[in-house]
Amino acid sequence: MKLVVLAGLLATFFSFVLTPALIAYLRRRGYSQAIRESADGIQYPEHEGKRGTPSMGGVAIVTSVILGYAFAHLVTWRSPTVSGLLAIYVMVGLGLVGVADDYLKIFKQRSTGIRARTKLLGQAFVAISFAFMGLRFPDAQGTVPLSHAVSLVRDLPIVLPTAVVFVWIWFIVTAITNGVNLTDGLDGLASGAAVMTFGAYTVMSVWQYGQNCQFGQLARCYTVRDSLDLAVFAAACAGAGFGFLWFNTSPAQIFMGDTGSLAIGGAMAALATMTRTELLLATFGGLFLIVTLSVIAQVGSYKLTGRRVLRMAPLHHHFEMGGWPEILIVVRFWIIQGAFVVMGLAVFYAEWVRQ
Repeated sequence: MKLVVLAGLLATFFSFVLTPALIAYLRRRGYSQAIRESADGIQYPEHEGKRGTPSMGGVAIVTSVILGYAFAHLVTWRSPTVSGLLAIYVMVGLGLVGVADDYLKIFKQRSTGIRARTKLLGQAFVAISFAFMGLRFPDAQGTVPLSHAVSLVRDLPIVLPTAVVFVWIWFIVTAITNGVNLTDGLDGLASGAAVMTFGAYTVMSVWQYGQNCQFGQLARCYTVRDSLDLAVFAAACAGAGFGFLWFNTSPAQIFMGDTGSLAIGGAMAALATMTRTELLLATFGGLFLIVTLSVIAQVGSYKLTGRRVLRMAPLHHHFEMGGWPEILIVVRFWIIQGAFVVMGLAVFYAEWVRQ
């Protein structure tokens, strides 16, 4: 447990130190994300006040997670595990995809970033390579980081062939990374919601470690591999996100950019798949799911009927176009995310106590 707390505290510290340093560096060089402007009859929310705000803050988040995780293991003289390293691989890999997108937005002032197809290919490569490695490296008990079975709170009877497992992992990674990316449209909205999700995974992974089958065949024990180290990683993510939120909340001094949103989504996907709670991610990431569905509904309705169901998608911009203050939208969406996280933890615990 000391390892978990230490990782969270160290990641928070590094985030508090690195984020303002990154802000100062980007401001000195005038690196900021392009702001979409209303034109040709297309109306966007008024974000002129955000012009000049540095982006690519995800670099500070990812770096803080790595440093928090690494130093916690160094201080306690504990070796990192395969599961922990795989989680970092997914986070860094998708963060690099985001770096490419942010590069075009910042240096080329192209607000749309890289092509959607290119981004999807990058996400697919990281997801499939993660699935490939996650089905290898068995421990002494023969347990590998990932499972062929679909999971809710633990593995379900639905067992997938290896090829389908790759597709399933790709779907999870793509869905949650794009969900976080779509939610990152208002100051502090995605980062605050992500901190709640990572906090939930920290608590859940610690519980899985205490009731792990490696300590004996306890009633309803968990077969999750390296559950303690996954808690360490989740705590580092929560700490890094918390420290970053200090500078990202309204009025934001820095945006996380795609570097941050894709990396955060990748970390969530890694935790969901390796803790055997894949379907439960729909609850732990409930806000991201709602925002994604709002975009699907908007696009689907317009293509089928020629009408839009929202003033503007994603959902938070619908309320913004309706005159809601930004901070009001963010806080209320945080409340919704908090309710989803509590619901997810309730489902997890209810499954444990069920006899």
